[in-house]
Amino acid sequence: MSNPRVGVGFAAADRFVAEMAAGVTNPNAMKPGYVFAGDDIFLYERCRQAVLKAFVPADFREFCLSELDLAEHSIFEVLDRARTPSLMAPFQVIFVRNVKQLYTRGAKKDEFAEIERYFRSPNPYALVIFVADHLRIPADPRRMEMEDKTKFERLRETLGDHCSIVELARVEEADAMHWVAATAQEQATRMDPGAVRELVDALGADMMLIASELEKLLLFSYGRGRITLGDVETMILSAKQRSLYELTDAISLKDRPRALALLHGLLNSSQAGEEAAIGHLYMLARTFRQMLVILEKNVRDSRAIWQALWQGFRMPPFAADDLIRQARRYKSRRDLTRALRLIARADLELRSSPPDKRIVLERLIFELASEPKPFLPAYASHQLTFEG
Repeated sequence: MSNPRVGVGFAAADRFVAEMAAGVTNPNAMKPGYVFAGDDIFLYERCRQAVLKAFVPADFREFCLSELDLAEHSIFEVLDRARTPSLMAPFQVIFVRNVKQLYTRGAKKDEFAEIERYFRSPNPYALVIFVADHLRIPADPRRMEMEDKTKFERLRETLGDHCSIVELARVEEADAMHWVAATAQEQATRMDPGAVRELVDALGADMMLIASELEKLLLFSYGRGRITLGDVETMILSAKQRSLYELTDAISLKDRPRALALLHGLLNSSQAGEEAAIGHLYMLARTFRQMLVILEKNVRDSRAIWQALWQGFRMPPFAADDLIRQARRYKSRRDLTRALRLIARADLELRSSPPDKRIVLERLIFELASEPKPFLPAYASHQLTFEG
């Protein structure tokens, strides 16, 4: 997007995208390290794509792009890789996920000392990006919850001394509507004000969903140069039929055959096919997070759901009752956090360019729609083995 956007999140993303573009010809225009702070996946993907476009040629992707998780790799390994020049690519990009591992129990003095040591003399041919998506930054940062505010301040006091922090804050409805209208106009299409508002309202100001549905609307109205309220109502109805809510319904019922059939239907109906896998995972993770909040806050009807879920994290109105019903099928927080861990594992696997993305998704759906294995202490499992 060439036009500046109103709002903290859009402004931060626009600045970052501009720095990446300038850094291609002038390395001094960018920092050696950045922190993506916030869980807005739309703005995250916008920033990520700017990095890939600038510094990760498709032919050299496996040589110059690294995706490292601090749950599996130490910060010492991460920074050692950043220091080591690649023999196959002139520039390295390292995305560091699960940054919250740096702030678990323990002083972590050695880890932060190593970070300081690296950024005192960083490799000019490497870019390190820390992904702090464990934070939720609202459109108005002054309304940030105290727990997130404490984590954010800790982030500033440590990584903020060495890296530029990109605040990926949630998008306000007004900003979402501005983005929709401007994006349509850039495609030589005029969108009626009522159509803009209906699209944003129906999708709960979820920018990832809005961007996806707007792309379909632009294709739907190709040649007419105009999108009407009727067009939006038609497309949102079909979006409802295409959505993942039927899939999560089958998962919550532990109906594996139906869940797998619905997954195949989603993949077959999607224009991007398996390439839409990341988007499907995003929606699954979002839906399970919504169910977790519903379960924790004991939401029993759709009237209470709007107080439980904050703006930018709400589902379309038609899905409220369905999602409450699905959430109540889970007996404990542990069951839903297990589902989120499985989705996170699949996400990491998909981003590692597996030979078959469909198999990754099928395995995930099979596990999500299966009863979790009961935990048995070591002595009990030995006893069962002995008796068998």
